[in-house]
Amino acid sequence: MLPWLAVGIGGALGSSLRYGANLLAQRHWPAAFPWATLLVNVTGCFAIGLLAVLADERGSLGPNTRLFLLVGVLGGYTTFSSFGYETLSLAGAGHPGWALANVVGQVGLGLLAVWAGMAAGRVL
Repeated sequence: MLPWLAVGIGGALGSSLRYGANLLAQRHWPAAFPWATLLVNVTGCFAIGLLAVLADERGSLGPNTRLFLLVGVLGGYTTFSSFGYETLSLAGAGHPGWALANVVGQVGLGLLAVWAGMAAGRVL
């Protein structure tokens, strides 16, 4: 399978799974808290941890399967899992400063970007 096709099909599946998680959360939990986002981010982080070990440490997943699952499915499901994996990989590789910079940058700059986007949308 071509790599871009593996990522594209996986992304469509991941996005559909995210939508399903949202429907599940709306049915079962109060709407005052973003339960669906929490559910998706936590389960996505677990999944990327498991799949990364299977792919990278055990060699159980081929390159296209790795692309399909980690980049495609999980990328469509949640990119927070990539953030968690990359942060822990930096720390594990002996770069705690870069790991902390990643957390501060992703969360801090991400929130700032949302605020700026909202402000721009209100001006337009």
